[in-house]
Amino acid sequence: MTETAVTTKRRSHALALPNILTYGRCVAVPVVAGLLIESSEDWARWTALGVYTAAAVTDFLDGYLARAWQQQSPIGRMLDPIADKLLVAATILAVVANQTLVGWTLWAAIIILCREILVSGLREYLAELKVRLPVSTIAKWKTAFQLVSLGFFIAGPAGEAVLPGAVKIGSAMLWVAAVLTLYTGADYMQAAFAHFGEDDAS
Repeated sequence: MTETAVTTKRRSHALALPNILTYGRCVAVPVVAGLLIESSEDWARWTALGVYTAAAVTDFLDGYLARAWQQQSPIGRMLDPIADKLLVAATILAVVANQTLVGWTLWAAIIILCREILVSGLREYLAELKVRLPVSTIAKWKTAFQLVSLGFFIAGPAGEAVLPGAVKIGSAMLWVAAVLTLYTGADYMQAAFAHFGEDDAS
């Protein structure tokens, strides 16, 4: 295969629909955060929730379509978890900044953020050893609870008018996500532990 053909193939993978959805999720991050931080009006919260929901849906769609259409690529594997973590981290910071997420639930958010940083570090370390760290089923449930709970916080007071206790529901779900976060974090650490020191041995 010529160099031109390889370049064309890489470009086609980069512009495949699954990757475009991932790019869109990255673009949604500052939009959601900006709406939540710059305005406390109901319209801003509902708009942020709409953008956030669309971004969360792409989290499922991009991976599903990449597998179904056999369009998996290195750039997609790299960007997908980054986009997920950016969306979660920015949303948590935004709802803390506008004081929707307060009190003891802040500890749930801290646990989640610390775990995301830990797992990112583990993945980077293991990538150098050519070892993949697959996503477990429980981790997928953790992500689901996490994403849905943050949706309640985004709606905030506007959501309370439609569903009284919406923020409390979000808090409960975020704590469930935090517990699952601790479990999966320990699980990933155990899986990675077997490979610690392999770079030194080589």
